[in-house]
Amino acid sequence: MNRSDFRIVYAGTPDFAVPALEALIKAGYDVVAVYTQPDRRAGRGRKISMSPVKSVAIEHDIVVEQPQSLRDAEQLAVLQGYRPDLMVVAAYGQILPQDVLAVPVHGCFNIHASLLPRWRGAAPIQRAIEQGDAKSGVTIMQMDKGLDTGDMLHKVECDIDINTTGVELHDQLAALGTKALMDTLEQLHNQSLGPQKQDDAASCYAAKIEKSEALLDWTQPAAVLHRKVCAFNAWPVAQTVLNDEIIRVWESTLPESGGSGKPGEILATNGHLDVATGDGVLRIHKLQPPGKKAMLVSDFLNSRSIEKGSCFGG
Repeated sequence: MNRSDFRIVYAGTPDFAVPALEALIKAGYDVVAVYTQPDRRAGRGRKISMSPVKSVAIEHDIVVEQPQSLRDAEQLAVLQGYRPDLMVVAAYGQILPQDVLAVPVHGCFNIHASLLPRWRGAAPIQRAIEQGDAKSGVTIMQMDKGLDTGDMLHKVECDIDINTTGVELHDQLAALGTKALMDTLEQLHNQSLGPQKQDDAASCYAAKIEKSEALLDWTQPAAVLHRKVCAFNAWPVAQTVLNDEIIRVWESTLPESGGSGKPGEILATNGHLDVATGDGVLRIHKLQPPGKKAMLVSDFLNSRSIEKGSCFGG
């Protein structure tokens, strides 16, 4: 099939969804419309801001649809009017009803940032790091009415290093997802797709990240706290309290040794902060005091005096 004759509706909102859309456009597919979340207020000035996907669509003169919901008949009729061969979905931000899934000739393909069925739900990238998974990846899935329960069409995996952050894995999976989508489309055109059912018993729910999860509990083991620091970089960013100030913790490692003390106690201030935990030591390399940008601990220590024996968490 000629790519320019293959009509695609693309549904996505954040940065994660941008590379795949750009790849479809570059490959010559007929992207007839882009669906994205309504413009929202963002940033300190609370100015109205368009999504990254909308910006790309406008740049390429693609029609943009931003419905509050796809559950009413009027919106369904609009989608049907585009006569899509396929709908590609990547972090769109809405659950698609069955009526919508049935509109495209080939249904809806989802770029999911997990090796399904491992993590289903809103935050598979962060939960994989937080739980200490050794691998992650992308699954191209044929969407059905369930939450990330559809047949798997194509999977690409990658390793998660002990210090891999959420933002690093996000960017890696966005790139992998783009390649996986293009490979899946080639299989579709060649009629070589081999859908595989998911094993529901092997699935976990990747719940949406809440800001309250960012507060570090120093009674937990250092390895658990380090995974939180990594997972929550760049949002919501791990945090703790020092001298009644909220300190955000951006980067840490796990030293081979570092002494002992009560949970939250600062054991060393030699260009980094070694902090005692419920089991082991967490070494902090980058943090952010209130009203300041993130900085190396060495710069933080040049601006204020932190005594050994000071304690995080209270």
